[in-house]
Amino acid sequence: MNVITRAARRLRVSCCQSAPSISNPSFLSTTRQFSSTPAAETKTSTVTPDGKPLQFHIIDSTLREGEQFSTAFFSTEDKIHVATKLSHIGVSYIELVTPMASKQSFSDCETIAKLGLRSKVVTHIRCHMSDAKAAIASGVDGVNMYMATSAALREHSHGKGIDAIIEQAKEVVQYCQKYNVEVRFSAEDTFRSDLDDLLKVYTAVDKLGVDRIGLADTVGVATPLQVYDIVGKMRAAVSCDIEFHAHDDTGCCIANALVGIQAGVTHIDTCVLGIGERNGITPLGGLLARMYSLDQAHKDQIRARYNLPLLRDLELFICEKAGIEVPFNNYVTGSSAFCHKAGVHSKAVIANPSSYEVLDPVDFGVQRNISIAHRLTGWNAVAQRGKQLGLGLSEEQVKQATSYIKNLSDTQDVGIEDLDAELRRLSLA
Repeated sequence: MNVITRAARRLRVSCCQSAPSISNPSFLSTTRQFSSTPAAETKTSTVTPDGKPLQFHIIDSTLREGEQFSTAFFSTEDKIHVATKLSHIGVSYIELVTPMASKQSFSDCETIAKLGLRSKVVTHIRCHMSDAKAAIASGVDGVNMYMATSAALREHSHGKGIDAIIEQAKEVVQYCQKYNVEVRFSAEDTFRSDLDDLLKVYTAVDKLGVDRIGLADTVGVATPLQVYDIVGKMRAAVSCDIEFHAHDDTGCCIANALVGIQAGVTHIDTCVLGIGERNGITPLGGLLARMYSLDQAHKDQIRARYNLPLLRDLELFICEKAGIEVPFNNYVTGSSAFCHKAGVHSKAVIANPSSYEVLDPVDFGVQRNISIAHRLTGWNAVAQRGKQLGLGLSEEQVKQATSYIKNLSDTQDVGIEDLDAELRRLSLA
């Protein structure tokens, strides 16, 4: 399949510009795969060269990577529900467990591929002919194949050299292309692989006409500077799209996804709540929040492309099936995400929510909570509560109630009912 045919068959995104070089501080890397000489200062951008918002596709892997989470189990009915919700949210792709995993996994691929979703359905396979044949037989729209390229995984996984990897990839890629499905080839453990090896493998599969190469931070070791550096090098070396899979072992997955997009990544892998192997990968809600908050153009883009209020219910469903709870500090939907307590904060948020919020909870279908009954409260927040109760209180009465609740909370737990009682008592005085 030549490049022209490939480009005509798929939806391309307009972020294929070459990324500028970045500097190479001493902590960037001590290994061969990253820059070894100083380069120009990093110049990232939140827009494309023509001034438009950065373009990217989401490949949600909750039904593949998410199934690798320690306590996750999804029945066929669960998978149908999750896939349908993800499609309604607006992700471009839904990735499924390999059909080689079990008979039920093969059947589930068939079932979800036939749902007629707006999202494309792909499956994650080894770069093996048996896996490829099963994937094609299941009727999915694409295959996300992978093969380890780092020295550690080559030694302890498949034992093949780089030339053998390329030959095997050629056989499997060309087989899949005969059936007109999208093909991604990923070098597992990209960020612990040798740069020359990566360039050799990726340029070879690019010449074969793959739709995407995949950069996988398999163990979550990459830093944002490393991601920006290596994505820029790959962007300059290949003409196909670039997918990025970021694990969160060291807490950088969302930052890495963002700089990956800025450097030329076109597709980002996510999971609902970020669940996955070990500490999981880039969370769907977290990525959307990060891109939403870049500037007004990206906010408009995210609101137009994604049904954001559906996130919360899907997260609750995943929690139920995985036996976990939404973390209190979860992006957007955590119980504390839009909770304001300090008096100075509360006063400002009452006057203008954007003073302390970069996300609008209304856009995500969640509510703001201004905590009032505690010793850090301020009289502006107490006055607002009086108005909510329909009480005609003077400024002096409001300040009296504020002083009362502050002093009371020094000696005991105080709830909103205590404040309401005092406000009502003062209104009748």
